[in-house]
Amino acid sequence: MSEPHPDAADDDLTGSAGPIESIVDLGRFPLHRPGTVAYTELLERCRREFAEHGMFDLVGFLRPDAVARSVRELRPLVERESFLHAREHNVWFLPDDEVRAVHGVDASHPSLARMRTANRTVCADRMTSTLVVAVYEWAPLRTFVAAAVGAPELHLMDDPLARVNVMSYRHGEALQWHFDRAAFTTTLLLQRPDRGGRFEFRQGLRTVDVIDHDALGRTVSGHDPDVQRRDVHPGTLNVFAGHDTVHRVEPVEGDVDRLIAVYSWADAPGTRFTDAERIGFYGRA
Repeated sequence: MSEPHPDAADDDLTGSAGPIESIVDLGRFPLHRPGTVAYTELLERCRREFAEHGMFDLVGFLRPDAVARSVRELRPLVERESFLHAREHNVWFLPDDEVRAVHGVDASHPSLARMRTANRTVCADRMTSTLVVAVYEWAPLRTFVAAAVGAPELHLMDDPLARVNVMSYRHGEALQWHFDRAAFTTTLLLQRPDRGGRFEFRQGLRTVDVIDHDALGRTVSGHDPDVQRRDVHPGTLNVFAGHDTVHRVEPVEGDVDRLIAVYSWADAPGTRFTDAERIGFYGRA
């Protein structure tokens, strides 16, 4: 995996986004300076946390002014350009009969309980000139994330809709319990709600060979004391291994929505969703 030279320019977010140092706190997160002591220490910390806890945070990654600017840029897009994605599902996002056949659970198992996920999604093609897309395209970020999670290389996703999504969760809306399809996800929180909207997760329930169906049932039904909860601060970049860790965003309460950007990079260039996937996630191909 190639990396920028330590002396490479750090102002490559041009145009409307402005210089990178006005957006990212490069003093705390010198992703543009690989090979330096500060970079190496940060990378080792993130690798260690990802290996031990399945995630790492860069708290304060975006400067406060950049967070406020992002909310201003995205608010009208959420109102005018978003797609209300709402559906009933079980924890597997699969038909019940398929889950029963594969996992051997009976029809009354809590993992088959119906839950409602709902949010408003803005796709990348509706926000090409925004700060959050400029950060997604900033090469040092994906180079650093790849090194932290052990990926050989990460590429910008070629899909004009899926590469960056911004999701708004309003009062009563939630992302319910599920496992991710991807090995990891990268998110950037922009706004916390008045109440609720915390990130909840339960580790240790699924491996390549074993699923703890009893504990999974307790988690989904709200009776698992080992569920962990995190109240993330705006401006935090989070990388989370959600393929084997069941997780959700609890329902939002109040008049302020939860606003978050989701970055999707790919292992190979040219990666796109199918038309059916785009229609399912975004209502259009």
